[in-house]
Amino acid sequence: MASTYLTRTFGTDNSGVYKFTYSFWFKRSTIGTEQLLTTAFTDGNNLGLIRFNSTDVLEIYDYQSAYKVRKVTNRVFRDTSAWYNLVIAVDTTQGTADNRLKMYINGVQETSFSTDINYSLNDATMFNKNVLNEIGRNPYTGGIGYFDGSMSHVHFIDGTAYDATAFGEYDANGVWKIKTSPSVTYGTNGFFILKDGNSVTDQSGNSNNFTVAGGTLTNTEDSPSNVFATL
Repeated sequence: MASTYLTRTFGTDNSGVYKFTYSFWFKRSTIGTEQLLTTAFTDGNNLGLIRFNSTDVLEIYDYQSAYKVRKVTNRVFRDTSAWYNLVIAVDTTQGTADNRLKMYINGVQETSFSTDINYSLNDATMFNKNVLNEIGRNPYTGGIGYFDGSMSHVHFIDGTAYDATAFGEYDANGVWKIKTSPSVTYGTNGFFILKDGNSVTDQSGNSNNFTVAGGTLTNTEDSPSNVFATL
């Protein structure tokens, strides 16, 4: 997906600004550079993003004139041969601060962060507002931070915070495997794209389709449900 990115402007704000879930399956091709999974963008003072930075740690932040949330993992992500599943579940109505954003990698909740700023109670998030959303690029930095690798089964859930078990499960060998048809309620702005292919047509039933705004989106046989050996 290097130099390729997808865009969609979400519909009107609703209860989902307090509760949402993102689930990505991805495989990195290049390490050591900033790469964006997704961005919710109005301007430099109103920006939410999920990215790898140049040291290969994973970061999510929501900046609205100040950081509403910012979490940077201690863990690094440098395996270019494996598919990862990332689930971000947000519910800012939770009374306990650490429960307002949960991050799961291959079914395991991430709890070790070098930076750990939580949402305040009932914060409205950038990620489900009526703003431009891009997958695979950072619009604020003049269109850099392209994601270099593969993405598949990208889900956005509007209004519900699901844990990782909605999108995957462990097999008999303890390997995290994809659920290709998860039982979830997508909500008004929810979508499901890149279902084992290069289609940006929403598979959730909401018709929240994305647009290939730059580059060329290509299909590969290698996918989370059909993993190929790589050299």
